[in-house]
Amino acid sequence: MQSLAKRCSAIGLALATVTSSSVFAEWQLDMTPGVTDISQQVFDMHRTMLWWCVAIGIVVFGAMFYSMIKHRKSKGHEAAQFHESTSVEIMWTVVPFIILILMAIPATKVLIAMNDTSDSALTIKITGSQWKWHYEYLDWEGKGNLDLDYYSVLSTPSEEIIRPALASGLFPKKTAKDSYRADGNYPEQTALYKQDVDKPLVIPTGRKVRFLITADDVIHSWWVPAFAIKKDAIPGFINELWTLVPEDNPGIYRGQCAELCGKDHAFMPIVVDARPVAEFEQWLADARAAQKAEAEAAANSLDKTFTKDELMAEGEKAYLARCSACHQANGQGLPPTFPALAGSALATGPVADHIHIVVKGKNAMPGFGSMLSPKEIAAIITYERNAWGNTPTDGVDVVQPRDVAK
Repeated sequence: MQSLAKRCSAIGLALATVTSSSVFAEWQLDMTPGVTDISQQVFDMHRTMLWWCVAIGIVVFGAMFYSMIKHRKSKGHEAAQFHESTSVEIMWTVVPFIILILMAIPATKVLIAMNDTSDSALTIKITGSQWKWHYEYLDWEGKGNLDLDYYSVLSTPSEEIIRPALASGLFPKKTAKDSYRADGNYPEQTALYKQDVDKPLVIPTGRKVRFLITADDVIHSWWVPAFAIKKDAIPGFINELWTLVPEDNPGIYRGQCAELCGKDHAFMPIVVDARPVAEFEQWLADARAAQKAEAEAAANSLDKTFTKDELMAEGEKAYLARCSACHQANGQGLPPTFPALAGSALATGPVADHIHIVVKGKNAMPGFGSMLSPKEIAAIITYERNAWGNTPTDGVDVVQPRDVAK
């Protein structure tokens, strides 16, 4: 008895520890209530349906266990012999039908509200690409032609991404353990590992925002849990979503592509920066001015001649941000899908072919002509033709922006 009491005490202490707030705060069993009105409606609907299901389960299993215990054979009960019962069949058809109707009425109201994109102040087109998001601002309070668009790309350094593989001994074929960083001193992963981007989507608070969602290669899915919105991005189709972040809830909200879209599906985060209207309008004006200045600088760069060192420095940064996920930081690639660039016929062959592939793309590789400026493309190609011991056979080891724009 004493041993049993000790065991019970130990079990009780373990349960108390597991359910304590300090431990329980590490994980979550329920949905998040979110920050928008729609997300709260979805959460309330989820809770309502959950308790409906609990009540139905109690009635069904209660009746089943009561019958099994009270009418068991050991108490002298004999099984009833009957073929059919019209009353019972009507009851078990009509009652579930009524329950489903009662559940469908509030659910339909929420679904209708979730798909009502009317009276929106801001319209943004979202295009999913492998493996990044393209945001295009189309209209703000009736002011169309905003001329503002940009790509949002994972900002986690490639060294943080490669660290888990190196630490576990998982290396690409024919790749030495120290081929990327000789000292083996890879940076620790930050708290925002695979969750941050270079350019977040900026929206205003207190205003309805409409999203037009599509894709240009494979199916993606734009999902932000705090807003309770998720919609597939399908090539050739445009789906609609909307959100309205309350004025008292500005801040950063994170999401993720929720549709398996290829090798780097896990490296396609979503970051939404919700700002007060005044701050959003200031950001919008600054972003439009900055994009205009970049376009002018890109046009002016066509007349400039950059040194090899300048292009190599910029090319390395751009390559690590845009190309290393597939072709790897050491240029070894992931054959056969993502071929190596170190010593490859492309990186050491005719420069015209090299430029064509980067600008237009091929197979799984997207074309970067619409994503990067001629200077950025020229810098990447210059870097690829000189890095990892590459020596171009045609003698062209420096590419200028005007070469890309031809």
